[in-house]
Amino acid sequence: MQPLKYLNQWLIEHANNQHYLFTPSDLRALFAELTDGAFKALLTRAISAKLFIRLCRGLYLYQKAMPADGLLLFHAAARLRVDAFNYISLETVLSDAGVISQIPINWLSIMSSGRRNVISCGDFGTIEFIHTNQKPTRLANQFIYDHACGMWRATVALALRDMKATHRDCDLIDWDAVNELI
Repeated sequence: MQPLKYLNQWLIEHANNQHYLFTPSDLRALFAELTDGAFKALLTRAISAKLFIRLCRGLYLYQKAMPADGLLLFHAAARLRVDAFNYISLETVLSDAGVISQIPINWLSIMSSGRRNVISCGDFGTIEFIHTNQKPTRLANQFIYDHACGMWRATVALALRDMKATHRDCDLIDWDAVNELI
């Protein structure tokens, strides 16, 4: 079977609403016989054939299996930084808690032990990774695991501390709402 047809069939059979984002290494295992150049050409042809789209560097989205839960950026962030300590924080947490007056649309703020980076995911939005030296053991009681997002989520208090530590603009914070939550 031709590689493109095989990839299409594999995606139909194996992709689902929990496994719809793929890295090149996820897909590379399917085509061990191809040279690196031929594999890259296959990925390019798969994008042209609309089998999946390149969400960002190193991550491909199979839209037919994508859930309609609005959590794509969270799932992408988790896949992109799988080997780093990451947690949802800053404006994302404060917006979800209703303590900032403007809601960041399609923008996800993640504290990460990895390097600082802003990653565009095209029409889907942007993921901002902000570097932190904080150790998970020191913050263990200040975040919870968000199963829907597949990531750790800061408390409002930690998100506020992160805002100050990273010198973010705190003018939009509704301090009365904060005082009710903390």
